[in-house]
Amino acid sequence: MALFIIGIGLNDEKDITVRGLELVKQADLVFLESYTSIMQVPTERLAAFYGKQVQPATRDLIENAAEGMIIAPAMAKNVVVLVPGDVTSATTHLDIIGRAQAHGIPVTVVHNTSIMTVIADTGLSLYKFGKTTSIPYPAPNFQPETYYDVMLDNKSIGAHTLMLLDLRPDIGKFMTVNDALVQLMGISARRKKKGFDEDTLVVGCARLGTPTAHIACGPAKKLFAHNFGPPPHCLIVPGPLHFTEEEALSSFGMSR
Repeated sequence: MALFIIGIGLNDEKDITVRGLELVKQADLVFLESYTSIMQVPTERLAAFYGKQVQPATRDLIENAAEGMIIAPAMAKNVVVLVPGDVTSATTHLDIIGRAQAHGIPVTVVHNTSIMTVIADTGLSLYKFGKTTSIPYPAPNFQPETYYDVMLDNKSIGAHTLMLLDLRPDIGKFMTVNDALVQLMGISARRKKKGFDEDTLVVGCARLGTPTAHIACGPAKKLFAHNFGPPPHCLIVPGPLHFTEEEALSSFGMSR
């Protein structure tokens, strides 16, 4: 009868909003989108708190089987898709919303916090971030450098760059800040240090929005071996800093 896409925040089962929890409790089917990010607790804890069976929704299900597994059932039942973080930060979720609406299925979106907002915990102004980009794992015949170009474009207008790091929860593979720095330095070497080098100021973040959040700031060479702990991680290459941003980052600083 309806499709509900509900953001559940970044930490645990209690991050869901009251409205979101009420809708989950009324649902006939509940899926957890399990590939754009991860929660800090197992799915079983979510299910116990919500009082519902929660089915993992892999990338393949969302991208290739959503018509049969999610949209078709929503024509006769109340179907919920839970999303770590917020709902509309990823184009995948917008695609599901559009396809459901094309079938005349009512869609309700319940928002929550996401990396796009909690990144302000670093002390950097949200108003000064440019285009967000992602760093994927390289593979044979696949070594994109788009994220490097986005960083350069943002730098040209004095903006900060948020880089989201690849993760493959289905196989337990999560890119670290350290991995991302290695890739950036590789591109830098090929481009003869155009726009990024070992002295470039960077901000590494892990598990933002959770009680174990960790932030470290310093030149790239100082963060290469820094232990950021469990995923998810992200990386920021700041543009020019306001003095208030400099003060905030100093509390996370590693000496040059």
